[in-house]
Amino acid sequence: MLPGLSAQEIRRAAPRSLPVRIRETEQAFVIPITDGRTRGRSFRMTHDSHPEVIPEGCSVARIILHGGRSEGVDLVRIDNGTLMMTVVPTRGMSILEIVHGDVRLGWDSPVREPVHPAFINLESRGGLGWLEGFNEWMVRCGLEYAGHPGVDTFINNTGDEAEMMLTVHGRIGNIPASASSVVIDKKPPHRIRVRGTVHERMFYGPKLELNAEISTEPAAVTFRIDDTVTNHGAFDQEFQIIYHGNYGSSILEDGAKIHTATKSVAPMNEHAAQSVQSWQTYAAPTKGFIEEVFLFEPIADESGHATAVLANKAGDLATSVRWSTKELPYLTVWKNTADRRDGYVTGIEPATGYPFNRSIERKAGRVPRLAPGASRSFGLEFGILSDKKAVSAAIRNVDALMKSKPALQTAPPEVK
Repeated sequence: MLPGLSAQEIRRAAPRSLPVRIRETEQAFVIPITDGRTRGRSFRMTHDSHPEVIPEGCSVARIILHGGRSEGVDLVRIDNGTLMMTVVPTRGMSILEIVHGDVRLGWDSPVREPVHPAFINLESRGGLGWLEGFNEWMVRCGLEYAGHPGVDTFINNTGDEAEMMLTVHGRIGNIPASASSVVIDKKPPHRIRVRGTVHERMFYGPKLELNAEISTEPAAVTFRIDDTVTNHGAFDQEFQIIYHGNYGSSILEDGAKIHTATKSVAPMNEHAAQSVQSWQTYAAPTKGFIEEVFLFEPIADESGHATAVLANKAGDLATSVRWSTKELPYLTVWKNTADRRDGYVTGIEPATGYPFNRSIERKAGRVPRLAPGASRSFGLEFGILSDKKAVSAAIRNVDALMKSKPALQTAPPEVK
């Protein structure tokens, strides 16, 4: 949540002025946010002010931030009467936070405000500049590459193999959406969608397009991400995507646990190997804690979907994420139970691969390719479980997929 603002104050943060225009199609109302023509201004629309467009109990707001490194950052807030979602089109359609009453999906990063990409140098600190803007609940990593920084090869403009420095987790999270809008279905249940198009393109380089959608229904405690990545180039194109979901408030605490059905658990490095036996349980905020990263081979249910559940110690509050293992066959869990001042957080990250440098992932066969004009779609469903019965049921469903205990690897994978 933005520093110093309560949920009630956020609801009043944008004036109730009309957007530039509302487009109407046969199926939906479309409220433009950015499209290269829409004039930038804040607005808030409610059911009371626009009953023909906004479902009862809901509101849509656009807020343009001013001051410091937030200058010019666009926020889109959707209040479905139960959940409040804050999307940041300026930062690659990342999701800043999800708020449900006193429950917040998000974390208290040392980076306090949403940072405009104009103030980010991805190559700083040896390719770790991405961390200068890292504070979202959900940020997509990719698209040309994701994972650890370091040197990899590419084919340059003369057709020769050359070296390039890959920065951590790629560029897509720091590219503003070229177009974004709120789309509200006319037919019940009147699903509310935030859509945006982000281009990762260059001459003699990738020509990738992300069409992102975050959606929910009125009064629901669930929401979805539905994305499509398309290669607009004339040649096959490598790509990677990691859905870097970050949880640090409300649920994460001493004794919290993550539950997921997996064939195996592997530490990413020698440091994490020392704690692989306790991969499932979280510690209290610990000064000087060094991150631990674990790698999973998810087990899918009969429909081809895997689930991860993060539950508090008492087992009466949890959040879940469900995804297709055909689309996203790998899962990474990042444990960073550091002092709160340094960022107390865990990452639950379904992905096309693991967060090693692309050169390592390619050798392991975990870097997919898109043919010219081809697309790949990804769908993830999230929920908030706020009573013991619902939490227990979700954990039982995960446990039911496990025929035996996962293989615990005591050493990190061999990388070359």
